[in-house]
Amino acid sequence: MPRPRCERCQRPSEHCLCPLIPTLGSRTRVLLLQHTSEASHALSTARLVALGLQNAQLLVGEVFEELGTLLAAPGYRPVLLFPGDDAQPLTAGGQQDDRPLLLVVPDGTWRKARKLLYLNPLLAALPKVTLKAGGVSRYRLRKAPKEGALSTLEAVVRALNELECPSSFDRLLAPFDALIDGQIKAMGDATYQRNHGAG
Repeated sequence: MPRPRCERCQRPSEHCLCPLIPTLGSRTRVLLLQHTSEASHALSTARLVALGLQNAQLLVGEVFEELGTLLAAPGYRPVLLFPGDDAQPLTAGGQQDDRPLLLVVPDGTWRKARKLLYLNPLLAALPKVTLKAGGVSRYRLRKAPKEGALSTLEAVVRALNELECPSSFDRLLAPFDALIDGQIKAMGDATYQRNHGAG
Protein backbone atom coordinates (compact mmCIF):
# COMPACT_ATOMS: atom_id res chain seq x y z
CA MET A 1 0.00 0.00 0.00
CA PRO A 2 1.49 3.38 -1.02
CA ARG A 3 2.46 5.78 1.72
CA PRO A 4 0.19 8.84 2.08
CA ARG A 5 1.66 11.87 0.34
CA CYS A 6 1.32 15.60 0.86
CA GLU A 7 -0.71 16.91 -2.08
CA ARG A 8 1.18 20.20 -2.04
CA CYS A 9 4.87 19.25 -1.92
CA GLN A 10 4.36 15.66 -3.15
CA ARG A 11 6.56 14.24 -0.41
CA PRO A 12 5.50 11.36 1.87
CA SER A 13 3.32 12.85 4.60
CA GLU A 14 5.81 12.06 7.38
CA HIS A 15 8.49 13.97 5.42
CA CYS A 16 6.32 16.91 4.33
CA LEU A 17 8.45 19.95 3.48
CA CYS A 18 5.64 22.52 3.52
CA PRO A 19 6.53 24.05 6.93
CA LEU A 20 9.96 24.95 5.50
CA ILE A 21 8.72 26.42 2.21
CA PRO A 22 8.68 30.23 2.32
CA THR A 23 6.38 32.57 0.42
CA LEU A 24 8.61 35.08 -1.34
CA GLY A 25 7.80 37.84 -3.77
CA SER A 26 10.11 38.75 -6.64
CA ARG A 27 10.27 41.32 -9.41
CA THR A 28 11.57 38.60 -11.74
CA ARG A 29 9.01 36.13 -13.04
CA VAL A 30 10.21 32.51 -13.15
CA LEU A 31 8.77 30.01 -15.62
CA LEU A 32 9.91 26.44 -14.96
CA LEU A 33 9.55 23.95 -17.80
CA GLN A 34 9.95 20.50 -16.32
CA HIS A 35 10.57 17.52 -18.55
CA THR A 36 7.97 14.82 -17.94
CA SER A 37 10.59 12.31 -16.77
CA GLU A 38 11.68 14.66 -13.98
CA ALA A 39 8.25 15.14 -12.40
CA SER A 40 8.30 11.96 -10.31
CA HIS A 41 11.98 12.17 -9.35
CA ALA A 42 12.43 11.98 -5.56
CA LEU A 43 14.90 14.87 -5.55
CA SER A 44 13.13 17.12 -8.04
CA THR A 45 13.45 20.74 -6.89
CA ALA A 46 11.43 22.67 -9.48
CA ARG A 47 8.21 22.19 -7.50
CA LEU A 48 9.90 23.72 -4.43
CA VAL A 49 10.70 26.82 -6.49
CA ALA A 50 7.12 27.12 -7.72
CA LEU A 51 5.73 26.69 -4.21
CA GLY A 52 8.14 29.15 -2.58
CA LEU A 53 7.97 31.97 -5.13
CA GLN A 54 4.74 33.87 -5.66
CA ASN A 55 5.84 34.99 -9.14
CA ALA A 56 6.69 31.51 -10.45
CA GLN A 57 4.89 28.95 -12.59
CA LEU A 58 5.69 25.28 -13.20
CA LEU A 59 4.67 23.43 -16.36
CA VAL A 60 5.35 19.73 -16.94
CA GLY A 61 5.65 18.21 -20.41
CA GLU A 62 7.78 18.06 -23.56
CA VAL A 63 5.94 20.31 -26.01
CA PHE A 64 4.40 23.44 -24.47
CA GLU A 65 1.60 24.70 -26.70
CA GLU A 66 0.96 27.73 -24.49
CA LEU A 67 4.58 28.92 -24.60
CA GLY A 68 3.97 31.77 -27.06
CA THR A 69 1.32 33.29 -24.81
CA LEU A 70 3.45 32.88 -21.67
CA LEU A 71 6.54 34.44 -23.27
CA ALA A 72 4.48 37.43 -24.38
CA ALA A 73 3.53 38.33 -20.78
CA PRO A 74 3.20 42.12 -20.80
CA GLY A 75 5.83 44.02 -18.86
CA TYR A 76 8.47 41.28 -18.89
CA ARG A 77 11.55 40.54 -21.00
CA PRO A 78 11.90 36.78 -21.58
CA VAL A 79 15.31 35.11 -21.37
CA LEU A 80 16.39 31.47 -21.15
CA LEU A 81 18.62 30.35 -18.27
CA PHE A 82 20.87 27.97 -20.19
CA PRO A 83 24.65 27.86 -20.63
CA GLY A 84 26.32 28.25 -23.99
CA ASP A 85 28.86 30.30 -25.91
CA ASP A 86 26.18 32.87 -26.72
CA ALA A 87 24.85 33.13 -23.14
CA GLN A 88 25.34 36.41 -21.28
CA PRO A 89 26.19 36.34 -17.55
CA LEU A 90 23.27 37.47 -15.40
CA THR A 91 23.81 40.85 -13.76
CA ALA A 92 21.61 43.28 -11.85
CA GLY A 93 21.05 46.38 -13.94
CA GLY A 94 23.28 47.43 -16.78
CA GLN A 95 20.53 46.65 -19.28
CA GLN A 96 19.05 49.18 -21.68
CA ASP A 97 15.67 47.51 -21.19
CA ASP A 98 14.59 48.02 -17.58
CA ARG A 99 11.65 45.64 -17.68
CA PRO A 100 11.92 42.77 -15.17
CA LEU A 101 13.00 39.45 -16.60
CA LEU A 102 10.80 36.48 -17.36
CA LEU A 103 13.39 33.85 -16.48
CA VAL A 104 12.62 30.62 -18.33
CA VAL A 105 14.28 27.63 -16.65
CA PRO A 106 14.32 24.14 -18.24
CA ASP A 107 14.26 21.41 -15.58
CA GLY A 108 15.75 17.99 -16.31
CA THR A 109 19.06 16.36 -17.16
CA TRP A 110 21.20 18.26 -19.66
CA ARG A 111 20.07 15.83 -22.37
CA LYS A 112 16.39 16.32 -21.51
CA ALA A 113 16.80 20.10 -21.27
CA ARG A 114 18.36 20.21 -24.74
CA LYS A 115 15.46 18.11 -26.00
CA LEU A 116 13.02 20.69 -24.61
CA LEU A 117 14.82 23.38 -26.61
CA TYR A 118 14.72 21.21 -29.74
CA LEU A 119 10.99 20.45 -29.37
CA ASN A 120 10.07 24.05 -28.54
CA PRO A 121 11.71 26.38 -31.10
CA LEU A 122 10.42 29.46 -29.25
CA LEU A 123 12.69 28.45 -26.36
CA ALA A 124 15.76 28.05 -28.52
CA ALA A 125 15.14 31.49 -30.02
CA LEU A 126 15.23 33.29 -26.66
CA PRO A 127 18.31 35.26 -25.56
CA LYS A 128 20.35 33.00 -23.28
CA VAL A 129 21.66 33.99 -19.87
CA THR A 130 23.92 32.07 -17.54
CA LEU A 131 25.12 32.27 -13.95
CA LYS A 132 28.49 33.72 -13.11
CA ALA A 133 31.23 31.16 -12.67
CA GLY A 134 31.80 29.71 -9.24
CA GLY A 135 29.40 28.51 -6.60
CA VAL A 136 29.31 25.06 -5.09
CA SER A 137 26.22 22.86 -5.10
CA ARG A 138 24.69 21.77 -1.80
CA TYR A 139 23.42 18.71 -3.68
CA ARG A 140 25.55 16.18 -1.76
CA LEU A 141 23.94 13.17 -3.44
CA ARG A 142 25.49 13.73 -6.81
CA LYS A 143 28.16 11.14 -7.53
CA ALA A 144 30.54 13.41 -9.40
CA PRO A 145 29.15 16.91 -9.65
CA LYS A 146 30.95 18.89 -12.30
CA GLU A 147 32.07 22.35 -11.32
CA GLY A 148 29.19 24.78 -11.32
CA ALA A 149 26.55 22.04 -11.66
CA LEU A 150 23.55 23.08 -9.60
CA SER A 151 20.07 21.81 -8.95
CA THR A 152 17.24 23.82 -10.55
CA LEU A 153 16.37 25.38 -7.20
CA GLU A 154 19.97 26.39 -6.49
CA ALA A 155 20.29 27.93 -9.96
CA VAL A 156 17.11 29.97 -9.49
CA VAL A 157 18.22 31.17 -6.04
CA ARG A 158 21.61 32.28 -7.41
CA ALA A 159 19.94 34.01 -10.37
CA LEU A 160 17.45 35.90 -8.19
CA ASN A 161 20.11 36.85 -5.62
CA GLU A 162 22.11 38.38 -8.48
CA LEU A 163 19.20 40.09 -10.24
CA GLU A 164 17.48 41.45 -7.14
CA CYS A 165 20.44 42.22 -4.86
CA PRO A 166 20.37 43.16 -1.97
CA SER A 167 17.24 41.00 -1.61
CA SER A 168 18.08 37.40 -0.69
CA PHE A 169 16.22 34.29 -1.76
CA ASP A 170 18.29 31.87 0.34
CA ARG A 171 15.22 30.89 2.36
CA LEU A 172 14.17 28.82 -0.66
CA LEU A 173 17.09 26.51 0.16
CA ALA A 174 15.68 25.39 3.54
CA PRO A 175 13.33 22.69 2.15
CA PHE A 176 16.05 21.62 -0.30
CA ASP A 177 18.55 21.09 2.52
CA ALA A 178 15.93 19.11 4.46
CA LEU A 179 15.19 17.01 1.37
CA ILE A 180 18.86 16.10 0.96
CA ASP A 181 19.32 15.43 4.69
CA GLY A 182 16.26 13.16 4.65
CA GLN A 183 17.60 11.14 1.71
CA ILE A 184 20.99 10.72 3.40
CA LYS A 185 19.33 9.63 6.65
CA ALA A 186 17.18 7.12 4.76
CA MET A 187 20.16 5.50 3.03
CA GLY A 188 22.22 5.39 6.24
CA ASP A 189 25.54 7.06 6.93
CA ALA A 190 27.67 4.08 5.87
CA THR A 191 26.02 3.89 2.44
CA TYR A 192 26.26 7.65 2.01
CA GLN A 193 29.96 7.71 2.88
CA ARG A 194 30.66 4.77 0.57
CA ASN A 195 28.85 6.28 -2.43
CA HIS A 196 29.13 10.02 -1.90
CA GLY A 197 31.76 10.67 0.75
CA ALA A 198 34.99 12.49 0.03
CA GLY A 199 37.84 10.50 -1.41
